Amino acid sequence: MSAAAPIVIVGTGLSGFSLAREMRKQDKDIPILMVTADDGYSYSKPMLSTGFTKGKEADELAQATAAAMVEQLNIDLRAHTTVTGIDTEAHELLIGDERLAYSKLVLAWGADVIRLSIDGDGQEYVYSINDLMDYRAFRKAVAGKQKVAIMGAGLIGCEFANDLRNGGIEVDVIAPCETVMPGLLPPEAGDAVVDALKAEGVRFHLETVVERIDKDGDGVRLTLANGDIVNADLVLSAIGLRPRIGLAANAGLETGRGIQVNRALETSAPDVYALGDCAEVDGHVLLYVLPLMACARALAKTLLGERTEVAYGTMPVMVKTPCCPTAVCPPPASAEGDWEIERNGNNVRALFKGADGQVLGFAVTGDYALEKQTLAKEVPPIHD
Repeated sequence: MSAAAPIVIVGTGLSGFSLAREMRKQDKDIPILMVTADDGYSYSKPMLSTGFTKGKEADELAQATAAAMVEQLNIDLRAHTTVTGIDTEAHELLIGDERLAYSKLVLAWGADVIRLSIDGDGQEYVYSINDLMDYRAFRKAVAGKQKVAIMGAGLIGCEFANDLRNGGIEVDVIAPCETVMPGLLPPEAGDAVVDALKAEGVRFHLETVVERIDKDGDGVRLTLANGDIVNADLVLSAIGLRPRIGLAANAGLETGRGIQVNRALETSAPDVYALGDCAEVDGHVLLYVLPLMACARALAKTLLGERTEVAYGTMPVMVKTPCCPTAVCPPPASAEGDWEIERNGNNVRALFKGADGQVLGFAVTGDYALEKQTLAKEVPPIHD
């Protein structure tokens, strides 16, 4: 390994660029090389599900080009570059036959969309949106179209349902759950979001799945397990994300649901760290912005010589469904207690309380969403 080898960050999403910004606040000159398989544009991933509401094309959602980021952050950046392996002993990144030396390596390459294998000949009409390049392709495909079927009723599926309706597109949502966002919201809060989206014209097909996607003229015909048929111009698959762990596992790094790191974001290999959607931090995979920013601040200090463990505050998740504003702070999986729920129309206040009355989590929708900051102060931070 060269003594002058740079700190290498793989990935130019929100986590990668946030880390580089945090490092530059403390050190203007340490060599940083960013490597990405995409075009290296800077953008905020949460904004991808607001594009139709705001009437913005992909390039208008981008905050800066790769060239602008190189200038702004005083970094080297290699776009459209696919990492093929990691040699942790040699401190080298493999890009095909090329070997790239690093002093420290940060894996910030995100998560892959989960793709279902579904019968039928209409797969070319199925899109997923996981980055700005995906959004650009979908935006181009949907131009002039009228109907989109969304597979999945989690946070992303609901956000895109609201966003596409705001853009004047007919939307059908298909999912096996009884209500939306079942892993995030108690049923009453999920039902409030469903009712608000229905009022906007979204059609729901819950407790069933897509069995076939067949070409049908210029669009597709979806056959559902319950026998229903849904016709659409395009399909948006929003059934979840899976942290990218393959290359890390091949390099001998310890992996679970994500690349396993401790609170200092250190992997099982020396000088290799993981951050963002690909990381399992001390047992938690947190695919949200607030934990990502907390991790970036801590890791920047560590990389510059002051080992720092991330400390999470209480981090409510905002769901971008403007027809029914929603905020949620899920209780820890190990928490014992019960939900106390009050509902008035689409306004739900759900508090998860322990036996001692301590608020351990909450979900608020509609008018009650305004209480998120006050409630967040009552919930203990993530520590286990």
